[in-house]
Amino acid sequence: MRKQFLFLFLAMTVAHTIHSQTRGTKVGYIDMEYILQNVPNYTEATVQLEQKAQKWKQEIEAKKIEISKIKYALSAEKALLTKELIGERETEIKFLETEMLDYQQKRFGPNGDLMIQKSVLTKPIQDQVFTAVQDIAEVKKYDFIFDKSSDLTMLFAAKRFDISDQVLRVINRSEKREQLTKKQLAAEEAKDNKEDAADENPVLAERQKALEEKKIARDKIIEERKLAQEQKKKDFEERRQKIIADREAKKNGTVSASTKTEATTSVNNDSEKESAKTKAEEAKQKQIDANAQKLEERKKVIEDRKKAVEDRRIRILQVRDSIKKSREEQIKLKQ
Repeated sequence: MRKQFLFLFLAMTVAHTIHSQTRGTKVGYIDMEYILQNVPNYTEATVQLEQKAQKWKQEIEAKKIEISKIKYALSAEKALLTKELIGERETEIKFLETEMLDYQQKRFGPNGDLMIQKSVLTKPIQDQVFTAVQDIAEVKKYDFIFDKSSDLTMLFAAKRFDISDQVLRVINRSEKREQLTKKQLAAEEAKDNKEDAADENPVLAERQKALEEKKIARDKIIEERKLAQEQKKKDFEERRQKIIADREAKKNGTVSASTKTEATTSVNNDSEKESAKTKAEEAKQKQIDANAQKLEERKKVIEDRKKAVEDRRIRILQVRDSIKKSREEQIKLKQ
């Protein structure tokens, strides 16, 4: 019985080793410090804790100043005091110094309030990170996931193995979903699926990043043009109001009819020019919007094609797996 168990154990070990060698070991890592810095709740609580620490430091500094004053007073009056009074003052100083050191240890010591509150603050987020890492490892078949900020020495780590952003998305995703409607939840899930696909495919991620950068640049140009148009309209309105005011002022004074005609003509010409410029800007804007729509449609077609290719690849893999399992069953039946 013992030999059979040993044989079984060895067979399972060999099978696992062969499977790992065939599939390849998948390794990832996280940066806990980076994750903590990008969790809003932790950042807010850290600011509050830092304010407390500053208050404690001020209290310690006030105690030090008080002790220094007593020491200085003793040094100045020492010649006039008896030995008993000097001894009492020195005892008081030692008591205050001990009290200050005890307070310092209580607040900033290894087991002080600062360390305890930091631990209380960090633990819930660490638990969330641990759960998220387990989920990601299970879904994406990671064999090992390390913490870059721990005592583990990592001499080199390629950025493509960093799953810190994925962990952050999982944590933020769970917090957001509690406050979203069904429609918003569906949109958020679609966005999450795209981000997860980008994580698995670096080429797709780079392409997605480039498209986002182009979109941001395009939106910036459109915004600048809108601001320029608004500024032109504002300048034109100011000029028009000024001309009208000048015309009214001249009307009340001694102004010839030709001056009035020139002013009116100037206003009309400016209005026509501004109107032509506005129409040209609107035509440009329409062209930009049309190009943007075409780009979005092209992007959608590409994504649909990629999805179809991925579905076909999954189906092929499933067929291969079923064939492989069928062969293995046949081999077992023959044995």
